[in-house]
Amino acid sequence: MSDIARVLIIAGSDSGGGAGIQADIKTITMLGGHAMTAITAITAQNTLGVTGVHPVPADMVLAQIEAVVDDIGVDAVKIGMIGSAATANAVADYLPHDRSVPIVFDPVMVATSGSALADGETIAAFARLMDIATVVTPNLPELATLAQGDDPVQAALGLVSAHGCAVLIKGGHDEGDAIVDALIEEDNMTSWQDDRIETRDNHGTGCTLASAIALFLAEGRSLPDAVNRARRFVRLALRDAPGLGSGHGPMGQGNVRLDVGGEMRLNQITVGCDDYAASVDFYRALGLRLIVDNPPDYARFAAPGGVTFSIHRDDGQAAPGSATVYFECNDVDGEAARLARLGMPLEHGPIDQPWMWREARLRDPFGNMVCLYRAGEMRRYPPWRVA
Repeated sequence: MSDIARVLIIAGSDSGGGAGIQADIKTITMLGGHAMTAITAITAQNTLGVTGVHPVPADMVLAQIEAVVDDIGVDAVKIGMIGSAATANAVADYLPHDRSVPIVFDPVMVATSGSALADGETIAAFARLMDIATVVTPNLPELATLAQGDDPVQAALGLVSAHGCAVLIKGGHDEGDAIVDALIEEDNMTSWQDDRIETRDNHGTGCTLASAIALFLAEGRSLPDAVNRARRFVRLALRDAPGLGSGHGPMGQGNVRLDVGGEMRLNQITVGCDDYAASVDFYRALGLRLIVDNPPDYARFAAPGGVTFSIHRDDGQAAPGSATVYFECNDVDGEAARLARLGMPLEHGPIDQPWMWREARLRDPFGNMVCLYRAGEMRRYPPWRVA
């Protein structure tokens, strides 16, 4: 594998930039990978719907794939909107059948707006793509079309048995305030539950999730770990949506990398203060956005690019000029254990804090405080975030 994860995207183009190839490229790029494309269809669409679809001939789709494979190489493949049954069969014939390269298949049938993106013959050809996929990522309506039975887990198990691929059941179409996703493998099931994010800016969620999974698999991560990280990316991108268009708007993949990238992400700094109001006014005047306002002790600000910055009144215990530097880790406990093995003493942790972060703390040789933590959505989008 190269130093950068190379992900080939086989999917349709979205002229509105919310889903399809455009969402895939944004996702893989923001997560630090190299995105390559084989465009299967050109669509005319925006946040309100799809007004035209022009499939790319299957031989041209294969020419794009071959050009990439022969020169640059591929560490993972993401398949989205396939365009036609002929293209689905041609892609299934070309891609490796031994699962030596991870393949993530998002069986796109209907756009977020409700427009159909696959006919019956194309959907029937999906079986051949599932035969070579590492994981298939249907939402509940797609799962009901692909498999028999009213119970989603049993339907997914049927696909696993028939095709040898894992199935990620996306529960966003279900009713209720909670969303449950389930990864069904031959010998394991992993589930996740989160509060529903109420937003109409959800165009491209499936594309973004599948591309993020492909990127993390290309980096050599396990499938459950890849799904876990990809879900976090999607949720933050939903919260960061720019609010474009009059319908289902695009997501905000641009500022999410600092929340889900590699270990030791420097994304948060806290400095002391003795005059809360004066410090808040100062940093707002600098151009930072106030996102947590808890006078007279604590405030947090958002800076461009996704970095956060806080002030904390410490009742004179901290000397002027003192600061705490925060490095976010996906596995705080693992990092703390690694440092302990190196003989680096921790002041505490890892422990769960009331502000919904998990933290471990230590000091550098000069005495500066260093915090290793995991916050996920709670760093920039805590429940008490200022509107």
